[in-house]
Amino acid sequence: MQTAAIYIRTDPEIKTKAQKVAKELGLSLSSLMNGWLRQLIKTKTVTFTARDEIPNEYFKRTLAKARKNRKEGKSSPIFHSGEEAVKWLEEQGI
Repeated sequence: MQTAAIYIRTDPEIKTKAQKVAKELGLSLSSLMNGWLRQLIKTKTVTFTARDEIPNEYFKRTLAKARKNRKEGKSSPIFHSGEEAVKWLEEQGI
């Protein structure tokens, strides 16, 4: 079987952690990446989950500001349908 190499740049800590997880699963990082590439080709979709992600300080500040603005009425209304949104825009002269 012929093979081709793919080189990616990643944080060394990410690579080390990924290799550790792969090893715990009894796989190599290369076999995991090949499986992911096959899945990409088959489904033409990319899925990521963020359930273990820890928000950074920028995100936390931005979210706090958005919540404050929303509480003070400095935001657009919430729409439950496209028709509601169009009606509101028309009322605004847009």
